[in-house]
Amino acid sequence: MSLAFNYRHLYYFWIVAKEGGMTRAAARLDMAVQTVSAQVRELERDLGCQLLKPAGRGLALTEAGIAALRQAEQIFQLGEVLPERVRAAAQAPTMRLAVGIADGLAKLEVQRLLQPVLATPELRLVCHEGEMADLLAELAVHQLDVVLSDHPAPFNPHLKVHSHPLGSTGMGWYAAPRWWEQAQAGFPASLQDVPVLLPTTHSIVRAHLDQWLAQLGLRPRVVGEFEDSALLETFGGAGLGVFPAALALEDALLQRHQARLLGACAGVEEHYYAISTERKVQHPLLRQLLTPD
Repeated sequence: MSLAFNYRHLYYFWIVAKEGGMTRAAARLDMAVQTVSAQVRELERDLGCQLLKPAGRGLALTEAGIAALRQAEQIFQLGEVLPERVRAAAQAPTMRLAVGIADGLAKLEVQRLLQPVLATPELRLVCHEGEMADLLAELAVHQLDVVLSDHPAPFNPHLKVHSHPLGSTGMGWYAAPRWWEQAQAGFPASLQDVPVLLPTTHSIVRAHLDQWLAQLGLRPRVVGEFEDSALLETFGGAGLGVFPAALALEDALLQRHQARLLGACAGVEEHYYAISTERKVQHPLLRQLLTPD
């Protein structure tokens, strides 16, 4: 970065302005008056304007000097607290966990899956959401510590990754107050009589939901498909249509969106995996994530 002036010269000017004269500034800096004066004149030359002017036996700030002093005050006040903050950052123990989140994974489920590590003192949690291929590439070069997904990592001879099961949860159908009574009466056949929201086909659970509906001979009117599960739940909670979500989220969906559980999708489950670069993970937070109390 190219600088138009020397910060040390600016510092000398700041001291002169605060002390009200060259003599007092030189005494504070333990420097000769001539040296301090020369440094301030050098700053004026660099900035192309006069900062100080004679005033009686002392010096006064010009308009340019007043502007320079305001900026210098901010710069050096920040500089005064810099050592303390750097030392505090160096002394504070931090535990960093960089997590990749496959974009088909329910956001409320992510919070539940990470619950075992969230109470870790001095935790620094860094979350990235994206396509599975991109996340696995970042995992391979150790930009991520773990990837959370609703399916195991696909086989790739060039990527040595391991998929650790985190469990599963059944799926159910939920409805906001607008559709609750109509959908609840005669469920699941009533799904043909109300608008339905579904995840897009990129989600693993979508195929299982389609199969479940087909087995019951149901052809609901699908009014929306969502890649992002949080959007699916938000629009479902706003009353756009009845929607599927994990049974484990029943309390959260009721609290956040007033969406109530209509019933379960028998046999339809969502599975969760933590994908790492090691079969036996060494990161202490990963061990905690994979073996929660």
